Amino acid sequence: MQIQVLMFEQDDPAKCTAAKLVKFGIAKRIKHLSGKDMILNPFAKEFVLRSDRDLTKSITAIDCSWELAQKMFLKKFVGLSRKLPPLLAGNPVNYSKIGKLTTAEAIAGALYIMDYYELANSVIGKFKWGHTFFDLNQYLLKDYSDATTADDVVKISQEYGLKI
Repeated sequence: MQIQVLMFEQDDPAKCTAAKLVKFGIAKRIKHLSGKDMILNPFAKEFVLRSDRDLTKSITAIDCSWELAQKMFLKKFVGLSRKLPPLLAGNPVNYSKIGKLTTAEAIAGALYIMDYYELANSVIGKFKWGHTFFDLNQYLLKDYSDATTADDVVKISQEYGLKI
């Protein structure tokens, strides 16, 4: 699975997890999307499911500021648009906030759900707080990776007391 990032450089470059993934050669920085990419979009209608691994060969994260995210995602990005189910942030800035993930956390979460465990670990392992993301979400991620439909995802979220 290829990992790509479309970067808008709206945040502090020293704290940018996408830039770090590019620096270490884990992700490729791109300027344009192809129609075959899975785009991680927090405003998409469909959730990431394990079965999505058969539909794409790449995951693309849009790296932008949380304050500008809604505006940025109003743009029409070409590709397979998917959102993550509710997950808890492990990063120090948004620790344990639902859905306030870094780009690296979002990529790792999607990879884990799609059954790319080792790749997910290599992504999040580049950050000293990375293990915290998996510690907070270990049961959620396992259950989400077993989900086969959006209804399953909603049911799992409700069982954990998380709102979609």
